[in-house]
Amino acid sequence: MLLCIDCGNTNTVFSIWNGERFLCTLRTSTHHARTADAYFTWFHTLVQHYGIEAKISDVIISSTVPRVVWNLRVFADRFFGARPLVVGKPECVLPMAPRVDAGTTVGPDRLVNTAGAFDRHGGDLVVVDFGTATTFDVVAEDGAYVGGVIAPGPNLSLEALHMGAAALPHVDITRPEKVIGTNTVGCIQAGVFWGYVGLVQGITERIRAEYGRPMKVIGTGGLAPLFASGEVLFDLVEEDLTMHGLVVIHKHNKELSQ
Repeated sequence: MLLCIDCGNTNTVFSIWNGERFLCTLRTSTHHARTADAYFTWFHTLVQHYGIEAKISDVIISSTVPRVVWNLRVFADRFFGARPLVVGKPECVLPMAPRVDAGTTVGPDRLVNTAGAFDRHGGDLVVVDFGTATTFDVVAEDGAYVGGVIAPGPNLSLEALHMGAAALPHVDITRPEKVIGTNTVGCIQAGVFWGYVGLVQGITERIRAEYGRPMKVIGTGGLAPLFASGEVLFDLVEEDLTMHGLVVIHKHNKELSQ
């Protein structure tokens, strides 16, 4: 079985792929000091809790936090006897190389989303991923990542607002019933929710105009369903897109090695 690990700035997600479907998806906070033993204790306890018989033979990792990769490598090697494939490393071959400015390093998460989206929907796409940052990834007709946009994520914006304005409370993101807030919390929620609706609409419209071809917009990330509620922001929402992309890249490398 394949263990897919997606390490973001806030959370790290583990999913077990049995060749046909994901058996489970587990989440923990990202922490660079977490040891391989700590990962295994947490992972093994939850897998047993869900009653999953999983014999891991392969591991693939995508990480936007370089400092955690070492311990994840040790985790894979020590407990599963698997040398992990790490997206962004020379030994991990992408289905299609990105076409960006020379010397540019593209985030592994964006490469994985590109591979997953192209496998499911073909090319000419915009993938909008709501994470710590909100990213817009442009997928060309042949499946190559050809650029995009990076903006602060909604939670990051809320945290910055709370930290920078002492009188403003920290609030949760939700879809407010109306745009005009009649209290402080309502004003903040309206500003963040409708502000990001406008951001997604405005940026995707400009990308489509600049790209010059019809494009589908795919939403992913934990907050994508919330921002899709009641608004036509995306053609589709794919909550497991990153994990699917890891499966696609792993399969591609397996085929090359045969």
